[in-house]
Amino acid sequence: MDAVISRLTQQGESRLSEPAKKKNFFVSRTGADAAWAKWIAAELEAAGYSTILQDWDFRPGHSFPGKMQDAITGSERTIAVLSPRYMKAEFTQPEWEAVFVQDGRGVNALLVPVRIAACKPEGLLARIVYIDLVGLDEAKARAALLEGVKLQVERKSGGFPGSASRAPQTAQRFPGVFPESNLPHLRNPNFTGRDDLLRQLREALKGGPAALTQAIHGLGGVGKTQLAVEYVYRFASDYSLVGWVHSETVESRNADYETLAKRLKLFSREERAEQSEVVEAVRRALEQRDGWLLVFDNAPDPKSIVGYRPRGGGGHVIVTSRHAAWGGVARSLRVKVWEPEESVRFLLHRTGLNDKKAAGELAAELGYLPLALEQAAAYVEHAAISLAEYVNLFRKRRLELFQGDWTAEEGPTVTTTWEISFQRVREIFPPAANLLNLCAFFAPDDIPLDVIAEGAGDLPEPLAAVVRDPLELNRAVGLLRDHSLVGVEAEEGGRRNLSIHRLVQAVMQHRLAREEREAWLGASAKVINRAFPFDSDEPQHWPQCERLSPHAAQVAAHSEEAQLSLERASLLLNQLGQYAQGRAELQRARSYYERALAISEKVYGPDHPNVAIRANNIGQILKDQGDLAGALEWTRRALAIDEKVYGPDHPKVAIFANNIGQILKDQGDLAGAQEWAQRALAIDEKAYGPDHPTVAIRANNIGQILQDQGDLAGALEWTQRALAINEKVYGPEHPTVAIFANNIGQILQDQGDLAGALEWTRRALAIGEKVYGPEHPTVAVLANSIGRILNDQGDLAGALEWTKRALAIDEKLYGPDHPTVAIRANNIGTILQAQGDLAGALGFAQRALRICEEFLGRDHPHTRGAAHNLRVIQEAMK
Repeated sequence: MDAVISRLTQQGESRLSEPAKKKNFFVSRTGADAAWAKWIAAELEAAGYSTILQDWDFRPGHSFPGKMQDAITGSERTIAVLSPRYMKAEFTQPEWEAVFVQDGRGVNALLVPVRIAACKPEGLLARIVYIDLVGLDEAKARAALLEGVKLQVERKSGGFPGSASRAPQTAQRFPGVFPESNLPHLRNPNFTGRDDLLRQLREALKGGPAALTQAIHGLGGVGKTQLAVEYVYRFASDYSLVGWVHSETVESRNADYETLAKRLKLFSREERAEQSEVVEAVRRALEQRDGWLLVFDNAPDPKSIVGYRPRGGGGHVIVTSRHAAWGGVARSLRVKVWEPEESVRFLLHRTGLNDKKAAGELAAELGYLPLALEQAAAYVEHAAISLAEYVNLFRKRRLELFQGDWTAEEGPTVTTTWEISFQRVREIFPPAANLLNLCAFFAPDDIPLDVIAEGAGDLPEPLAAVVRDPLELNRAVGLLRDHSLVGVEAEEGGRRNLSIHRLVQAVMQHRLAREEREAWLGASAKVINRAFPFDSDEPQHWPQCERLSPHAAQVAAHSEEAQLSLERASLLLNQLGQYAQGRAELQRARSYYERALAISEKVYGPDHPNVAIRANNIGQILKDQGDLAGALEWTRRALAIDEKVYGPDHPKVAIFANNIGQILKDQGDLAGAQEWAQRALAIDEKAYGPDHPTVAIRANNIGQILQDQGDLAGALEWTQRALAINEKVYGPEHPTVAIFANNIGQILQDQGDLAGALEWTRRALAIGEKVYGPEHPTVAVLANSIGRILNDQGDLAGALEWTKRALAIDEKLYGPDHPTVAIRANNIGTILQAQGDLAGALGFAQRALRICEEFLGRDHPHTRGAAHNLRVIQEAMK
């Protein structure tokens, strides 16, 4: 704040040789009080004073901060237009404080507050006597203003604002007198934000004929009516007549036109005109006069107001509607939900509470929808509870909290506000309503229409037929969009996504009977299950996984909450776990796996093969996290289930036996690891024969165990067997051949045959690049292996080049903070240390340790290794 004041009060160099003459007054106001500011400025101008006013003197293209500084420094005195809105506005305080610091004691009366609405000045403003215009008629207000701004000399008195002596620019009707109106709404004292929308609305209407109708459209409950009401009050001084037309039905439109006819005195008391005559008479009357504003509130569609809208005249028309397609008859202005900051500011102001954290959580839960936020704040006030208590209650009871209306005005609630739109959509095209039912169970944003279309076989009729036909699908989507129930966004490549407000989704779910809810929830789970990649831990599938993950998680959560479609929910959670595991989000992956396990135990019982799969996955996560004892326990449980179900010699048992061997290997129990690996091999040899790719995997694993034991000759023999099997089955250029060729290279490296190791690893790299391309994770592994061999050969420059290539590939695939990236960074640090570049080595070592600590924890072997390498470098730098 001090910096702002300093900037505003600083005197800049004049562009002219002589300083420009200062204006008498700068009129400081908030946007909601622009009409008062213009009236005050007009009265001062008419009385012979000169003024600066944002509405007249700040033009498009000007720098707002620069013009504000010029206004304050270029004026002798500043008028602050006081109202509750002024004192809570974000940008008005620097304006008057910039003047206050120059005349803190008020000796020169540089700051002159003018109160135009009931409010109590606080803080520094409370020390200054204000001019009070509250409750005065125009003549008394003018006299009070002009008397109050006097210093020692008498100023010239002005005439009525509309008189010929007034400059056209400053002519302004007295804001204290409301125009003739049938407006049914009081001004909302809690109206928040929307200044940009009001400005756009004002610019669109200012100076335009009635034919240039402005349509405000958006989701029910988003605040369209409140925006129109605020516009009426804010710019009331521009109009002599405001007509408010409830436009939901023909009957409501006709009733309000009868009221307007009476106000305009178009018929005598004795006349009994037909309704069509009344409507036409009001239209003609408005077409022949100026200064009117007509608001069609909640119009169903453009056709509904065709017979009512004036065809000319000097007035303005505003339409509020949930219908989106107004382009043919009006300029269109879309009203969206509040921004998060606006929502929090509203909740705190509306409730008088100061728990910003709880307000943020509640605003997010309610999707920043103004109607929902108002109802929530009203309930908090009614029940005298905290915002945090309401958040907890909402998460448990949701829409029950909106059954009663605790707001001051009667009107639609969250549970009823979209009912008309739902019914109209169902009447016009039932499959569109079904599409909304389906989407109610997805995440609210970026619902992929192409995925829904591809899953048509999993949908009930008639929706299945509609999503198969592009024209019918467009019809359904267009109808939902016209009624502001969905948004439609296009992706690159022409794919389209839908968005639905989360409370619309909640209401849709609430309207469904249990059988319907189960059917649509099951359909959504089928659609996402079909589209979610099976190998979700593979990087090539991650873009699709990322796109579908929010929807898979949401469908699963709905299934768990409702205890419906649990089998499919378990599958989705398992796939989400694999994706998170591949991305090294280990704690999230573990949570998904544990939820999948709990569902499977409930659906199948504790000794089902599906439970074994879930238990094994938890074991793999614990292994990645370094909890080898826990990993062993869960994998043994999986093994015991499958041994009981399938017997001891089934290939499924071999999978878990192999996994137990890998865990024991990581624990350092190489003898136990070899025993379990041999058992897995024996099962698979018996089941598949000696030359099966699965047998090759088991043989390779035995080779790795022997390598760790130091039996390099035995390791080489077993790995060569694995390679021979896959060369025979797949040919010499298969990806698995590349893996086993790389393993042979590592064994040769351990044997000291660096030339042979390099030859085998380069063969593996050539296969990998040919099959996958130059930027695949397998290529990164092989590039890193070449770097290690070159490092052992003493070619540090070559080692650095190849290891940096591996790092670049992995950074592109996994992002900058992944455990695999940490391995590459650690290796580069080691090479730089050997080169004597200790500063460079330190940076890479620190990065490796940070990643490992974040993703793997402080006790993981990789983390301990990275910490050791960092300490070595730091010691070398001393």
